[in-house]
Formats: sequence, structure tokens, C-alpha cells
Amino acid sequence: MRMPLPSAAAATAVATAVASAALAVLPGTAVAAEAPAASSFTISDPRIKESSGLAASRIHPGVYWTHNDSDDGPYVYAVDSATGRTVARVTLTGIGKPRDVEGISLGPDGQLYVGDIGDNRNGTWDHVWVYRFPEPKHLGDVTVKATQFTVRYADGARNAEALMVHPVTGRVYIASKDESKGGLYEGPAELSADGSNVFRRVADVPWVTDGAFSPDGSRLTLRGYFTARTYPWKDGRPQGEGERVDAPWQGQAESVTYTPDGSTLMFGAEGEGSRVIAVPASQGSPGASAAPKPGSPSDAAPSPEPTGGFGKGAVVLAVGLAVVFAAKRLLRRRRA
Repeated sequence: MRMPLPSAAAATAVATAVASAALAVLPGTAVAAEAPAASSFTISDPRIKESSGLAASRIHPGVYWTHNDSDDGPYVYAVDSATGRTVARVTLTGIGKPRDVEGISLGPDGQLYVGDIGDNRNGTWDHVWVYRFPEPKHLGDVTVKATQFTVRYADGARNAEALMVHPVTGRVYIASKDESKGGLYEGPAELSADGSNVFRRVADVPWVTDGAFSPDGSRLTLRGYFTARTYPWKDGRPQGEGERVDAPWQGQAESVTYTPDGSTLMFGAEGEGSRVIAVPASQGSPGASAAPKPGSPSDAAPSPEPTGGFGKGAVVLAVGLAVVFAAKRLLRRRRA
């Protein structure tokens, strides 16, 4: 028996429902969960095509430091979140040619740390670099002399995209990027510009593209392409399995930082005209257990990071969009 064709309203409703359901199952994504526009902003500088790190200024309210991934030069940019415009470009001297800059963090000493730590060939380079320079007190294009630190890993070379400086101890941490099991690496108590600084693995972490400490140092947030988790920080280590954060879906998701008051997480991505999205940060007590309550939706084991660039959530989204397009085609045929 031939089934009657659906009405335009019914087909539209089905298409909308399927699309919403597809978006809802994307890990770390919530429909219409974007923070207020007043907190989020768009980077308007056409020179910033691959924003791969974020650090909130402590002396310039509303300003965020960022940098390109590669093929740009020794530059760091200050972006005003109120307008999305670049208000300063810092040119670093006293360092070699950057290879793959992936992270930036502000230390308790008022200095910015830039991580030239990427290695897309997973171990081609036996050393990477960290650059350090004082955060400029006045905004504007300026050239500064930076200190360069050589970094090696105790267990061999690896790719990494996350650099975090603890806001209390000043110790530098790097999170390696690995599809199966990354690692959190701790640097020496003080970095030395003479010789190599050996970073030692202190914890296992998921697939990480960036990370940030809360301003008081009690929490560490790590993000990947699809998910983000916040861990209580105690005795120099992340504790437990962490708490899931509703990180936005951003495609090439590359950066995260806290606002200076610790109330909000700012998530960024690569691409020209990229959007930095504000998400309320968890305000749970630092010592509280990160384990979910029995019977809660999050009681199940956390979803692992996908092992490829096109994960399960993206597949579901593609299927949902295909249904939407099919419904639209059906409507066009019916009208014809």
C-alpha cells in the first residue's frame, strides 16, 4: 500500500527533530548551549588564521593573548574581547625560528610562556622549546627579547599541544597528544636557559589539544576536539576521572583558558574569524569528589576520545543532516 506523503509541516518537524538529536549526541556538545554573546567574541584579525592557544591577561581586563599554529613567525597577539580586534602584536627576539607553536600560559611571575611543542610526526624532534617574556604593561606593537628554554621528555620525544603554568607554584606542565593515552609531564621546579629541561610523566590524560589551570590553582581543565574535563588539582597531580565540561563543538578545537576571576572557561579554535566561546566553569569545591552520583546520566564510564578525526558523534551528525536534506528534497518533489 502506498503511504501518503507527509505534509510540509510534518516533514519539517521530523527534519528538525533529527538534526537536534544528532547534535545532542555529539560528545561535549549541547544544543543552544553557547554562552551569552557579551562574554564570547570573534577574532577579527585576518593574520590570526590558526589560533592555537589562549591566555587571559591579568593586567589588561578583557584582553586575551593568542598565537598562530605555524608558518607565522615569532609573534604573539593580544585580542580585545569587547571588539575582537588585535590591540597588540609582540615580536619575539632572542629565540630561534619557531617550528610549531601550540600553547600559551601566564605564570604567577607575570610572564607569558609560549610552547613551541608541537610535533605532528610524533617524535621526529628530540627536543622542543618554551619561550618566556614579561607580559607588556602597555598594549601596542612591540619587540621584546624572550628567554628560550630547551625541553626534552624523560621517556622520549612526542607530540604535544598543551602548555600550562601553575598559577601558584609557577611550575610548567605539558600534556602530550596521543590517540590512545596521552601523558601529563611536569617540568623542573625552575626552568634553566642552560642545557635541557627534562619533563617527567606524572599522570595519564586523554587526547588533549590544550589545557588551563584555574586562577587559584585548584583545578585543571583539559580539552580535546570533542570533550573537556576539569580535574581537582592536589599535591601536584590531577585527581580522579574529572568532571565533564559542556565544551562547544568547534571543529578544530585548539585552545582553552579561564577568565581571571575563574568563573568562566573560554574555548577557542583554529580558522580565520574563529569564535571564542564562553562556558561557565564548575564552581565545585576543590576537594570535592569528581565521581558522579549513582544513577545519574554521567554515572557511566566517560566516553573515550575518538581514535580518528571523524568520530562517532560526527557520523551521527552526518546521518542527521542527510535525513534533513532528504526531507527537503521530498518537499520539493511534492510541490512539483
